Amino acid sequence: MTLGATCGMAGWERALGRSMIMRLHLMEDLVSEICSVDDEDELHAALMTAARRMCFDHFALVYDRRAGDEAEANLLIHDYPDAWANVYVDFDLGGADPVRRAGERSLVGFEWQHLPDLVPMTEGDRHMLAVGRENGVGDGFTVPRHLPGEASGSCSFAVRPNREIPREMLHVAEIVGAFALASARRIVGVAPVRERPVLSKRQRECVLWSARGKSQAEIAAILGISEETVNQHLRTARDRYAVHCRQALILCALFDGLIGFGDIIRWARPAVH
Repeated sequence: MTLGATCGMAGWERALGRSMIMRLHLMEDLVSEICSVDDEDELHAALMTAARRMCFDHFALVYDRRAGDEAEANLLIHDYPDAWANVYVDFDLGGADPVRRAGERSLVGFEWQHLPDLVPMTEGDRHMLAVGRENGVGDGFTVPRHLPGEASGSCSFAVRPNREIPREMLHVAEIVGAFALASARRIVGVAPVRERPVLSKRQRECVLWSARGKSQAEIAAILGISEETVNQHLRTARDRYAVHCRQALILCALFDGLIGFGDIIRWARPAVH
């Protein structure tokens, strides 16, 4: 390698180092501002500033706290174009939003162009994204966060149609989004601790095998107890969760962390050696 080439590489490394340092300083500034907010309006202003400084055009943050009907609270702030916001609200698209669904399948932030890698995309999903583009929202990056039994939320940064998202800023956006959701949780308030139903070891086992698709007779054979005993354990579990069907009981047990998706999936899909 020639001296000129060596010097050129050293200059490139210095430039790369300066770029990284600039992004670190930017991240520190944005996180400091977001962590200092005291209300919804201040968080909105801080996120608008953050989006622009990271070279995004828009942001949206949603935080839903669910801890019993009387304790529900939520926060939704954004600066999306009015046309898209009105369509989203008027047609109640939140429940069908593929970005929201994908947020439940990812531990880290994700680009919207990678949605098909996270969730099955329907024709309706693709149409919804197309309508978003028609109304001023192109590609984006979403940071999801979940607290099982308490809350879920996401913080998204988006660009106008026909613009590339600033990929050099995605690590900054990941950290900024996470702290924004933490500030949203502080503003909304931590959900009050609720008393959770307590199941015995045998009751939990019956719920778990039920979640794995086994019938009462099959569960009885697996656990070495009578079918009537299995029925009684499941009835007791339903009573303690105040639900009336198997599906609702399984959902409640998953939501509370009594059983986990891994307990079900690993058994249903054994590892291949």
